This record gives sequence, structure tokens and C-alpha cells, in this order.
Amino acid sequence: MNGLWIAFTLIAAAGQTARNVMQRELTDSLGAGGATHVRFLFGCPFALMILAVVRATTGTPLPSPCGTYWLWVLTGAATQIIATALMLLAMTEKTFVVTVAYIKTEPILVAIFGLIFLGEVLRLPAISAILIATGGVFLISYAPLGKSALRPPLRGLSSAALFAFSAVAYRGAIVSLGLSFVMAASFTLAVGLTVQALLLSVYLLVRKPGVMTAIFRLWRPSLFAGFLGALASEFWFLAFALTSAANVRTLALVEVLFAGAVSHRLFRQRTGKKEAAGIALIVAGCALLIWAV
Repeated sequence: MNGLWIAFTLIAAAGQTARNVMQRELTDSLGAGGATHVRFLFGCPFALMILAVVRATTGTPLPSPCGTYWLWVLTGAATQIIATALMLLAMTEKTFVVTVAYIKTEPILVAIFGLIFLGEVLRLPAISAILIATGGVFLISYAPLGKSALRPPLRGLSSAALFAFSAVAYRGAIVSLGLSFVMAASFTLAVGLTVQALLLSVYLLVRKPGVMTAIFRLWRPSLFAGFLGALASEFWFLAFALTSAANVRTLALVEVLFAGAVSHRLFRQRTGKKEAAGIALIVAGCALLIWAV
């Protein structure tokens, strides 16, 4: 069971990379708000299906959450919406792999938030792994910036902070249920995506009704992006149920490696020596984390 979170995290990272590619392509047609909503609107039915399958196969009854649970899950849902929109805006201004690198500065923030809000203390080897891997991310993403170039990294880093807080909030929600990890993760995913789908649907219908029409016009790629998002999130939440959010989000830095491969193959964006050195640090940090946990 202890090593199961590693497999869950790797599957989630691969699925999220594929989903990010789909959302990046949809941003040109739908804008950041529309492409953000695709993940939640079309992911929600798949999350409900996953919950139904878990309920039927395990026989575990659906939980009756307390007030603390709702505070955690609503916080996680709201911050994830904003983080996703900022990520997609950053992707329109920087290369795919560099944007992902900005966002993957989150493990240090996750460790801090996890300590403050959940009291999760990490051992020295795990802290070292976080610092090494995050150093690799900084090496990949660092570049001298002029005033006109400040917006993309600020959006990426703000997205990282919100994703970090969202991860800790969802971990708090899952743990507060006190159920088997599969039901706790699946129930929280279904609740989170339902809340997000409702919030963004109301917002877009009131503020940008044309975007909702465009989303349904592009339902085929949107449906696939939603499926990938729900699948990746299910494995993220399963991992959160088994270990600290900091461990999960540090190992999730392998997504930078996946993004580099995608960036090279699909977008013809080359990886230089500095990026290669950063990748080596990420691999070293992830290897240390797996050994330490």
C-alpha cells in the first residue's frame, strides 16, 4: 500500500499532461475561461461514473460529510478554477514546457501549506528531495526578464501557489471523511467537479453566454479533455488519500519530463543544455523522494 501512491501519481501526471495539451489547443477557440470550463463541465459526468462504479464494486456507502469537509472541498474547488485559468493564460505566452515548469514550483508551497493547515511534518530526506527537484524546475524556467516579460512567469507562479493550496485543501477534505481511501478520493472528486461545473456554468452563462455555445460546438475535443481531466484527478486524489500532498506534488514533477517530450514532438520546441540539466535534477529529486518515503 505504501508504494501505491507512486503508481497513482505517475498515472495522474501522464493523464494531466495529455489533458493540458488538449486544453492548450482549445484556448485559441474558447479563451482561457472556456478552456478552463471544459475540464470541469465535461469531467463531471466521468467523475460521477467513477463514483458509481466504486460504490457498486466496494459496497461502501456514500459518506455524510461534516462542515469541515465542505470548507476544505469548496476551497479546493475555487482555487483550482482560478489556478487552471492562470495556467492556460501563461501557456499562450510561453512555451508549453516552460509554463509547466513555472507551475511545478508548487511542491515547496504545498509542503508549507501542508505544515500550516494539516500539521504534516516532512522528514529531512523528503525536504531535500523537494528542494533538489524544485531547483531543477527553476533551472529550466529561469531566463532574464524585461518588464514586458514579467506577466507570463507571474501568472505561472500565481497558478502554482493556487494549485498548491488546492492540493492541500483536497487532501484535507479526503482525510476528514475517515473512509476507505478509494471511496474518500472518488467522492471528493465527484463533489469537487460538480461544484466547479456549476460555478463556472453560471458565471459563463451570465457573463459570456457565447462561450458556452462555443464549448458545446466543440464537444468532441472537449469531451476527451474532460475524460482525461477526470481520470488524472481520480489518480491524484487516490494518491492524496495515501500520503501527504507534498510527496505527491513533488513526484508529480515528472510531468515536466512528459511536457518536454510533448513540447518537442508536437510543438517542435527544442530542449537546450540548461533544460537538460534541470531535468536531471528533477529526476534526482524524485528518485530521492521515492527512496525517502
